Amino acid sequence: MANALLAGSALLGSKSALTGQSLKQRSPVCRSQVRPSTVAAASSRPSWCPGWPIPKHLDGKLAGDFGFDPLNLGAEPEALRWYTQAELIHSRWAMTAVAGILIPDIFVHAGILNLPEWFNAGKVAQQNSFASFGTLLGIQLILFGFVETKRWVDYSKPGSQAEEGSFFGLEGAFNQAKGNGYPGGPFDPLNYSKGDQATFEEYKLKELKNGRLAMLAFLGFNAQYAATGKGPLDNLTDHIRNPTLVNFTTNPISLPSFPFKT
Repeated sequence: MANALLAGSALLGSKSALTGQSLKQRSPVCRSQVRPSTVAAASSRPSWCPGWPIPKHLDGKLAGDFGFDPLNLGAEPEALRWYTQAELIHSRWAMTAVAGILIPDIFVHAGILNLPEWFNAGKVAQQNSFASFGTLLGIQLILFGFVETKRWVDYSKPGSQAEEGSFFGLEGAFNQAKGNGYPGGPFDPLNYSKGDQATFEEYKLKELKNGRLAMLAFLGFNAQYAATGKGPLDNLTDHIRNPTLVNFTTNPISLPSFPFKT
């Protein structure tokens, strides 16, 4: 019995027992596996869906990069560069389209103007045009073709449209460009691109956010017209008047299997 007590006392007092010093020797190994800096870096990375794996080619350097590319369309560097420009141009067209739909519609509902809905505007404009549809189409193809060709050349060789002799002596207006899609000069009348780089990057992000919202809005306008035959403000007014019976669940085109009727 005495031998057993002495053996136990020796074990508790030894350096290899599970006491102070041994725990201090082992605990740093456990803490090093946590890697708090890695966790902090991952949590600070903007993501369209927290927890969703972010593709390697989206490293956060592009404006509006939230790691969204589920189909890996931009896996190749040149493809990513092309899609970046395509999104920027489509965003700007969508913002122009949404403004062109909503602003006249607001004036019409306010009784200030008498204009057709956006889905009839082209037909009405053609009926009152000075030229035939074929003539207008030809003029548009020539003008747009020229502009898009210049844009394509600048995309292929950035900064080339500011070179002497490239634009009828007006190329000096494009020597303030800050990369593809941001020509500056007359295309930046409020001088948003002339501030510090951090502010410029913030404006680029805001433009893309608004552009993405506008693309979804324009898609919604088309879907609304297909489902109801009305414009966005008319649909909004109808929904506010009777939100229970005027919504997507009561529309037979949105949910054809639902028997509800307004």
